[in-house]
Amino acid sequence: MSEDAPNQAPHLHHSIDYLELPVSDMDEAQRFYATAFGWEFNQYGPGYAGIKKPGGEAGGLRLEEQVTRGGPLLVLFSEDLEQSLAGVRAGGGEIVVEPFDFPGGRRFHFLDPCGNELAVWALPD
Repeated sequence: MSEDAPNQAPHLHHSIDYLELPVSDMDEAQRFYATAFGWEFNQYGPGYAGIKKPGGEAGGLRLEEQVTRGGPLLVLFSEDLEQSLAGVRAGGGEIVVEPFDFPGGRRFHFLDPCGNELAVWALPD
């Protein structure tokens, strides 16, 4: 990565490179993810916002008329599962699967304000 391209993260062959989440309310979705996880966004107009990460973007929020629950499950990593759970609740997310143990850690599932189901996991204590 050169100094001339500070917003270009390296791309790895056949790796997941970018993820777009459909949202039915762009302002509410950005407010929720900023409150719950501290995410920041690049604004590309009323229908799209990029999710910032060091060196570029991890994905984006794409405005859609309707969001359908289901499909692939996006799982976020957390260094503090209880803090992440509190952040999701503070942001207005709905916990649909309370924290549970699984081989290798703990996780919970939630719905964002637009109806997307995501999960958060952490290593065991």
